[in-house]
Amino acid sequence: MSKEANPPRLADNEAKAVARMLRVSPQKLNLLAQLIRGKKVDRALADLEFSRKRIAHEVKKTLESAIANAGDEAVPRPRPRPGEPGREALRQSDDHRARSRSASQRLKDRDHGSEG
Repeated sequence: MSKEANPPRLADNEAKAVARMLRVSPQKLNLLAQLIRGKKVDRALADLEFSRKRIAHEVKKTLESAIANAGDEAVPRPRPRPGEPGREALRQSDDHRARSRSASQRLKDRDHGSEG
């Protein structure tokens, strides 16, 4: 006696993911949404990766979820080539990060071989 389930009403080139309970005002979230709206997936992910907004990480996770929901053939993703530096290469060198230790302590640590 129940009604038939409604099929999803998305176009072939659309995907959907919902993030619930985000602790941010709708106005601030809309600023970030306007930043990526209408862009290609790779460009939107890059913009979210380097955005200075606090909520950008959650929006990026939601966008990645929508990409996964779309399936592999719906959204073309670039694959890293062997030998091409990726995110792991950035993590290996901490020189790009700001440090909270004083310069003298960094020099002392570097001379003794410990990390810090």
